[in-house]
Amino acid sequence: MMDRRDFVLASMAALGLSQTWAQAQWPQKPVRVVIPYTAGGVTDSVGRKLLEQMGQALGQNFMAENKGGAGGTVGMAEVAKAPADGYTLALSAISPLTLSPHLMKLPYDPFKDIVAVAPMMYSPVYVLGTTAFSGKSWDDLIAQAKAKPGSIRIATSGVGSVGHIMVEQIQAQTGVELVHVPYKGVSQVVTDAAGAHFEVMLGNPFPTINALIEQGKLQVLATTGPQRAPNQPQVPTLAELGVPQANLTSMFGFMAPAGTPEAILEQINQLVQTHIRTPDIQAILQSTDNIALFQSREEFADLLRKESANNAAIIEKAGIRM
Repeated sequence: MMDRRDFVLASMAALGLSQTWAQAQWPQKPVRVVIPYTAGGVTDSVGRKLLEQMGQALGQNFMAENKGGAGGTVGMAEVAKAPADGYTLALSAISPLTLSPHLMKLPYDPFKDIVAVAPMMYSPVYVLGTTAFSGKSWDDLIAQAKAKPGSIRIATSGVGSVGHIMVEQIQAQTGVELVHVPYKGVSQVVTDAAGAHFEVMLGNPFPTINALIEQGKLQVLATTGPQRAPNQPQVPTLAELGVPQANLTSMFGFMAPAGTPEAILEQINQLVQTHIRTPDIQAILQSTDNIALFQSREEFADLLRKESANNAAIIEKAGIRM
């Protein structure tokens, strides 16, 4: 039976990397992985299990560190200025690179200071009514918002997030007036949603949200994505509901400081693609309506650039300002 060390060396050989490099170089110590959001969100639910498996494969810990704030840009800024030695990574939504730079001035250049490493998944966004919302559907939400402008509070994980853009697009396309309530991360949003501190929230599905849906504390009014969410087949997408410009999804992946050695970046990409296929990770993904992504570093980088250009056009057309 091939032990872990032999497996790693064989993997390096398959990637065209020398055994000397594999044995003597990376990783010789724990790898810090910054998750630029507060603990408990969709990034944690999938990412921490994935990092655990990657660490076991290489014999070093991949240590997750939640550092939320400003839609993920606080943590991403820390990664951008970290040493480019392979011992600091980001596991994040792509929005701090493709969305936030078009909305605010940032202390990093998303395509000069950060490099794309590996995609992990894309996630639909649920439009969720809390028990403070008296309606039962998306149509009820729009009807109430039109009847009494400013009466519906809609919470998101932060300014400059995908949810923030969705709020702006919903208002622009339906003519309603909503009260945007931006938080500093998803964990407090979910806590306050359970306590009915507002009427509606936008969030990616993960186990805590799923539990609140099952308990009747949240109801799914709409979802996003190219098709209906497998676990919510009765719920229409925003595109079906006539709001296609708000039918946005979240995408998540690994990034690193620019200048990180190419061999390390390629190794991480292969590790992610290998371990995201494991039964444990696939079970988490399927239970939360998240879809794994498999791309090379070049494909992922190209996707980020295209997404950035698309977001810039959306923001300019909608006239969104901070």
